[in-house]
Amino acid sequence: MRPRVLVAGIGNIFLGDDGFGVEVIKELEGADLPPWVQIADYGIAGMHLAYDLLGGYDTTILLDATPHGRPPGTLSLIEADTGDLAASSAIDAHGMQPDAVFRLLRLLGGDAGRVLVIGCEPACLDGGIGLSPAVEAAVPAAVRAVTELAWGTSPELPLKEKTEV
Repeated sequence: MRPRVLVAGIGNIFLGDDGFGVEVIKELEGADLPPWVQIADYGIAGMHLAYDLLGGYDTTILLDATPHGRPPGTLSLIEADTGDLAASSAIDAHGMQPDAVFRLLRLLGGDAGRVLVIGCEPACLDGGIGLSPAVEAAVPAAVRAVTELAWGTSPELPLKEKTEV
């Protein structure tokens, strides 16, 4: 069965809480996920993510640190609006932020399907390996949210308005 859902952990493990997505993927490796879900640690390899998305998925779930001015460790579920990203053709292969990943994907003729972001408010994005206590404590809830989304149930996270990634 072809995976219909891609769960992508993104972030830089050398910048503290920016490694949130990577840590959630590590925990998901032992989770009970359906066979149509593929999980992958992309870290800072946005170009790799863009090319993998060319394979076609119904849903893409990104796991990332997302600063919004909330208390550290706060999780949010964001439905991303990637529609306007095709308007620009500027691609920086050395700084593949999510907007650049989806812009490249569109330029290559691909589609990520529905894009959801499970974001975690970081406490510290300074140099250093390891999550802050508040963000580390949020990892199990993020794993539950991914599992619930994968099985088609709604996680108990606040759904933010659609936003451009």
